[in-house]
Amino acid sequence: MGETSTRTAERAMALLGVVCEHGAITLAESARETGLAASTALRLLRALENGGFVRREADGSFRPGTRIVQFGARALSHESLVPYCREAMERIVAVTRESVYLSIPSHEDTALYIAITEGTHSVRHTSWVGRTIPRRASAVGAVFAGETPARGYVVVEDGVENDVTAIAAPLLTGSRVIAALSVVVPDYRLRGDKVVRIGARLAGEAHDLSRSLGGQLPPPAQLAQPTYGTVTERMS
Repeated sequence: MGETSTRTAERAMALLGVVCEHGAITLAESARETGLAASTALRLLRALENGGFVRREADGSFRPGTRIVQFGARALSHESLVPYCREAMERIVAVTRESVYLSIPSHEDTALYIAITEGTHSVRHTSWVGRTIPRRASAVGAVFAGETPARGYVVVEDGVENDVTAIAAPLLTGSRVIAALSVVVPDYRLRGDKVVRIGARLAGEAHDLSRSLGGQLPPPAQLAQPTYGTVTERMS
């Protein structure tokens, strides 16, 4: 890479850094903080926008784009997120007996499954790790779209698969949803209040994980908390 190309890359990375640091920043502010001319900053910001690394809001400010959020989530998942969530996933399985997935946002409006703890039923959802699913009409998609209600979890019936219900809860770092915990259940096993009980367990575990990750969470009273918590209270 030539000197000019290297300098251009350095400037673009500096701009990306100030955008990520501030969360939202104007062109003038970004130029001032990086020491660039406004015309140079705008040219580089447009290139970053075209790549999905920043996005421009209606008021003209720049925010981190979906690509940078995805890269951050992928890096976190490969380095620490999966083992960090493993005990919580095992606790959910111990009580619900259903398979639990961990997913992150992926490209082109999809979500990527990065881990599973399989359930203990003879008929259960087996590993889709490494597969992507459309966010549209899926529980994890609603979570990544910021559509989780105050109870702390989303329920979608017959979304990605027929005769299957998915229940998902968000994991946050700051105010960003970086991942989702979800349980996938055949409809015929959803008797009584099982959806509510699974949702409460997911919301509680996700709340605790998010708090440890520095998530900016709603007041605890607005979040569904587990109403049961021991292996002896397993669901059938």
